[in-house]
Formats: sequence, C-alpha cells, structure tokens
Amino acid sequence: MIGFLIALLSGALMSVQGVFNTQVTKTTGMWVSNGWVQLSAFLVCAVAWLIAGRDEIRTIAEVEPKYMLLGGAIGAGITWTVIKSMDQLGPAKAALLIVISQLIVAYVIELLGLFGIEKEPLEWRKAGGMLLALIGVAIFQWK
Repeated sequence: MIGFLIALLSGALMSVQGVFNTQVTKTTGMWVSNGWVQLSAFLVCAVAWLIAGRDEIRTIAEVEPKYMLLGGAIGAGITWTVIKSMDQLGPAKAALLIVISQLIVAYVIELLGLFGIEKEPLEWRKAGGMLLALIGVAIFQWK
C-alpha cells in the first residue's frame, strides 16, 4: 500500500514540478532553468546524504554496467522534454502523454527483460489496459 501512495505522490510532484519548471523557463531560458533544476536536486540530495546517513561515495565506481550511470544525463533530458511539452500542450495533455509513454516503455522493458530487469511474459490483460489508456488519450484529445 505504501508503494501505491508513493507512486501517487510521485505523479503529483512530477506534474507540479513540470509547471514550475515551465514557468521558470519563461523568465530564464531552457538551459538555465534545466541547470537550476539539476543543481537544486543535487543540493537536496547532498543535504539528505548528510542527514540520513553517509553511504560510501566511492561505491559509485562499482556500478555495472557503467551505462547505468547515465540516469542524471537522462534526467536533464526528462526536464527538457517535460518543460517543452507542458509549454506546447499544457499541463494536463502533457502529463497524460508522459504517463502513457512511461507505461508503454516500462512494459516493453519488462517484456524484453532489458537493463537487468527480470523478463516477464506478455499478459493480454496488461496489453488491453494500455490499449484502453491509449483510447483515453484519444478521447482526451478529441475536440
């Protein structure tokens, strides 16, 4: 149950962050805004590291495969795409498409067993749920 609540909180925070970042970008520009997002995230993590416990920083060099360390660079891309999509589509449409994209890509990762994730068999119920979500996107976009 706690995982469910955390996921809901994550979605809410992403939507609010996307709106905030889009507004900051209107004043500062894309890369200043994106840089601020990444810098402020780093500062929050550094403070949390100081408060919550100090895992060994050197263990980051032990991560395998090394391409898994690209999460931060991907995060900069995420920030850019969220800002651009919210600016051009508005928060609701952008968030809807972002969530659907996340769902589809995450399910493909599970189906193919990519990036060290355990491979899962195709479940028609889940595929049907994604199809229903895509129909929901079409209805949402309908004018």
